[in-house]
Amino acid sequence: MDTAGLALLVPGGRGQLGSDLAAAAGGADLVHAPGSAELDITDAQAVADAVAALAAAARDEQLRPVVINAAAYTAVDAAESDVDAAFAVNAEGPALLARACAAEGVPLLHVSTDYVFPGTAERPYEPTDPTGPDTVYGRSKLAGEQAVLAGTAASWVVRTAWVYGARGGNFVKTMARLERERDQLSVVDDQCGSPTWSADLAAGLLELTGLIASGRGPARRVLHCTGGGQTTWCGFARAVFEELGADPGRVRPCATEDFPRPAPRPAYSVLSPAAWQAAGLTPLRPWRQALAAAFTSHGDVLRGAAG
Repeated sequence: MDTAGLALLVPGGRGQLGSDLAAAAGGADLVHAPGSAELDITDAQAVADAVAALAAAARDEQLRPVVINAAAYTAVDAAESDVDAAFAVNAEGPALLARACAAEGVPLLHVSTDYVFPGTAERPYEPTDPTGPDTVYGRSKLAGEQAVLAGTAASWVVRTAWVYGARGGNFVKTMARLERERDQLSVVDDQCGSPTWSADLAAGLLELTGLIASGRGPARRVLHCTGGGQTTWCGFARAVFEELGADPGRVRPCATEDFPRPAPRPAYSVLSPAAWQAAGLTPLRPWRQALAAAFTSHGDVLRGAAG
């Protein structure tokens, strides 16, 4: 994607998605991708200063500024007992960003999650479908969406799901570790979703950013962007084993009730790409192709041999 002429601020820029956004946006004239230690999005003054600095730099260099918020509290189980922290990062932080962006006239693109839905659907969720999160994490992310969309800034929300990447911990790396440690393992086979490689998601978000910066942002302000197709966690795990050169039959299916967690997982969290495609945006490749590409590009890291 062409990012020339853009000035980007990416809160959460040291995380799994943020680091891929920063790397993919290398062609932009200005990219600032601070981690949480450098920019705490729950600090109102720090947020206001960061957005003001972006706007000023963009004016000086005649660039088009956009904020892409990749900062999030993503510890789904921990959030059940750490409610204040989850809401601070996932709801109050986006509200502060929206306020600062409105003050400076800077568009805001906010990344959200499938967890805002109850997970009881029988067909892919559309952006307009009723929400109804069952977890603290989901409720905090929904509150963040609402704060962003209620502000006066030009803003968009992109929901995604089942994200994995080269940086940080994720399901793919966990499966690679368990493949080394166990002869067999059981993985739930009654939860369905769409695995999403963070590098593909970053490319999609930057394509949308280009439209927003050019003043051609889609009329629909909530969009869905995930890897194409769907599978279960067991199917995903078996695909990881295939990429590792291991026997996928070593992964046995089990039910959600066999592995109770503090935060309930949605049984069905497939997100429809229809609104994304209707906006003229490129759909992400099928999840299985993306997984193969991820191992080709970052195999050592995903296997745990590095990083």
